Amino acid sequence: MVFSGILKGDNILQQERDIFMFKKLKAENLEQYFLKLIKNRKPEGFEKFLLCVLFVASRFYRMAVQIRIWMYEKRIIRNRSIGCLVVSIGNVSCGGTGKTPVVEVFARSLTEQGRRVAILSRGYRSKSLTFWEKLEKRFAHKKIELPPRIVSDGNEVMLNPREAGDEPYMLASNLQKVAVLVDKDRVKSGLYAIDKFETDVLILDDGFQYLRLKPHINIVLVDSTDPFGNGHVLPRGILREPVKNIARGDYIFLTKSSGGNKNNHLRKFLRKYNKRAEIIECCHKPQYLQHVFNCEEKYPLESLRNTRVAAISAIAQPSSFEGFLEKQGAIIVERIHYADHHAYSQQEIIDFINQAKKAGAEYIITTEKDAVRVPRIDRQDIKMLFLRIQIDILSGQENFEQCIKRICFL
Repeated sequence: MVFSGILKGDNILQQERDIFMFKKLKAENLEQYFLKLIKNRKPEGFEKFLLCVLFVASRFYRMAVQIRIWMYEKRIIRNRSIGCLVVSIGNVSCGGTGKTPVVEVFARSLTEQGRRVAILSRGYRSKSLTFWEKLEKRFAHKKIELPPRIVSDGNEVMLNPREAGDEPYMLASNLQKVAVLVDKDRVKSGLYAIDKFETDVLILDDGFQYLRLKPHINIVLVDSTDPFGNGHVLPRGILREPVKNIARGDYIFLTKSSGGNKNNHLRKFLRKYNKRAEIIECCHKPQYLQHVFNCEEKYPLESLRNTRVAAISAIAQPSSFEGFLEKQGAIIVERIHYADHHAYSQQEIIDFINQAKKAGAEYIITTEKDAVRVPRIDRQDIKMLFLRIQIDILSGQENFEQCIKRICFL
C-alpha cells in the first residue's frame, strides 16, 4: 500500500512536470512568434492587423511607463535610499545588450579597489514559491515574507542555476568576494546584503527600470549592432521605455562595438537625448573555450579554425554568438536557437548531439549563459564546449576608470 502510494505520488509529480514543460514550450513558441512578427517589415493579412493591435497597445504601455516615471520624479511615489552606494546597470531594450559581462567587470574592478560588493538580481525565470506553496501559506495565515535567495556569499556558490537563474549563477561562479542575491524586492535584498555581508556597494543588475531603489550612478547599455530595434516600445517593439529616457544615464556603454568611426552616427543620436553622459565603447571579446561539464578542460580559440562545429543557444541575439565563432574560423554545420533563458531538457541535448554528429561536427559550442542550463549528459562521443567572453574597453578607458574612482570615493 505504501509502495503504491509512493508510485502514485511520483506519477502526479511527473504529470505536473509534463504540464509545466508543455506550458513553458507554448509560452516560448508564442514569444518567438511575436519576436519574428515585430521584425517583419512586409506584413500581410492577419499579421498586418495584429501589428496594428500591438501598436495601439504599445501607445498605452508607453503612456503608463511615462506616468510611472513622472510620479517618481515628482515624489508622488517615493524611492528609497538605504545608506549604501547603489550602481544601476541596465538598458532600455529587452535583452541582447551583453549586460552580464559588464556587471561582472564592474564588480571585479570595484572589488580590486577594496570595496565590498553585492549584486542584486531579480533572477529572471529562477525558481520561486509554487502556487500550491503560496496557497498553503495563505490558508495558514502565514505572511509570505522570505529572505532573499543567496546565490553566493562571496566564498561559495550556494544555489543551482534553476533556483538562482542563469545570469546570477554565472556571476556567482565567476566572481570571488562578491555576494550575489536574488529577489524581486531589491530594497529588501539590499538591506539584507548590508546587514549580513557589510556591503558598501550594491550593483543593481538590470536596474534601469527599477525606480524604487534610488541609484547614485545610472549606467545604461546600448547594443551598437541593434540599438533600439524598430523604435517601438513593447509589445510592438523591443523597447521597455522610450529612447528619450536614456537621459537618466550617467554613463552610456556602447556594447558589441567594433571601434573606429562606425558608431559616430549612434553617438550623435544619443547626444540628442543625453548631452552629459560619458560614452564608453566596449566589445565582448572571446577568451577561450571551456568544457561545459569540466571547468579544468580549456582550449584556445585557435581550436576553432577550420573546424566543423554545431552551435546551440537560447539567448536574445544568437547571431552575435555565431558571428564570434565564424570570425574565429569555425564552420557552423548545424545550429539551433531557443527562446531566451530556455531551460534545456536532456532529450533536447541528446537530440542535438545526434544532429551534430550526423552533420559531421567535431564540437558542440554554446554560450556561457547557456552552459549553466545544460543538463549533464554522460556521453563522450562529442565534446560540448562554451565560449568564455570578457569585456574589452575600445574607447573611453579613462572614462571607465573615472567611473570606478567616482564610485569608490562617493
